[in-house]
Amino acid sequence: MNCIIIEDEKPAQNILKNFIKKVPNIELLNCFQTANSAYNFLKETEVDFIFLDINLPDILGIDFIKTIKNPPQIIITTAYPDYALDSFELETIIDYLVKPFSFDRFLKSIRKVEKTRTNITTKILDHTFLNIDKTLYKLFFKDILYIESDRNYVVFVTIDKKHVLIDTLKNWNSKLPEYFLQSHKSYIVNLNHVEKISGNEVYIYKKRIPIGRTFKSDFLKNFTS
Repeated sequence: MNCIIIEDEKPAQNILKNFIKKVPNIELLNCFQTANSAYNFLKETEVDFIFLDINLPDILGIDFIKTIKNPPQIIITTAYPDYALDSFELETIIDYLVKPFSFDRFLKSIRKVEKTRTNITTKILDHTFLNIDKTLYKLFFKDILYIESDRNYVVFVTIDKKHVLIDTLKNWNSKLPEYFLQSHKSYIVNLNHVEKISGNEVYIYKKRIPIGRTFKSDFLKNFTS
């Protein structure tokens, strides 16, 4: 799993960074002091969950969540426990940490994130239905070569057909089986259809798909022993 921190106080940032380093399956992608700088990052990068402070210089954390389309899971960090009750009104919020918090309490939040993601994965079937022009089309995951983002649309590409609908890649990341992986901000690929990888490109049925710098490390791990 990967995450980001949005926290304006350096001591609190450092505590979270040190705790994250102790958990082997978590990668910290970035750390921000303002919501505005994080917002731009989230538009370009897929994030599994966020450590989010309530009191930020530019906006309240809870108000910031409401500005994000399809927000990732959130762990609220705050020095004010009174905010906790209000924060759980938003479904995307998994837990809250009241400062100062221990490593044990931090781990409990991480386990909640893992449990939620596991529950999402177990609900995945071998197919999906795409709603295109008020018609539902059944599509088996195994037949999808890759999924491409094209502005406000996503394109599901199979060997002999393309299905185009209004949506985002971010919305599909949690709906796909584990053999799908994002290689670039604009592409999710079916690992079972990868023919070769050369440089910063992956080849699927003669289609050359870029591998973005942000995604390269996690992507290549699937092809090395």
